[in-house]
Amino acid sequence: MNKAEFVDLVKEVGDFDSKKDAERAVNAFTVAVEKALKKQESVVLVGFGTFEATIQKGKAGKVPGSDKTYQTEDKYVPKFKPGKTLKETVGALKITK
Repeated sequence: MNKAEFVDLVKEVGDFDSKKDAERAVNAFTVAVEKALKKQESVVLVGFGTFEATIQKGKAGKVPGSDKTYQTEDKYVPKFKPGKTLKETVGALKITK
């Protein structure tokens, strides 16, 4: 599902009057999460999940086919941990092949 399809779904589920209002709501949510993570704050939506910024340790590696090595720096990366309700909802899906 791409963003346009998601906006349509939000319009339907959220009973928004227009697609523009639904898109504004989706954009507001994503920008708000980004701002919170920039301030290293967690966003906890009970039952849905938690968005947080965690430190990813730097690592050393070797370039294939040569003797060159590299070292990456520690950095913050976004992380999402699903909540219990979301896990149960997705876990109840039937697998089809």
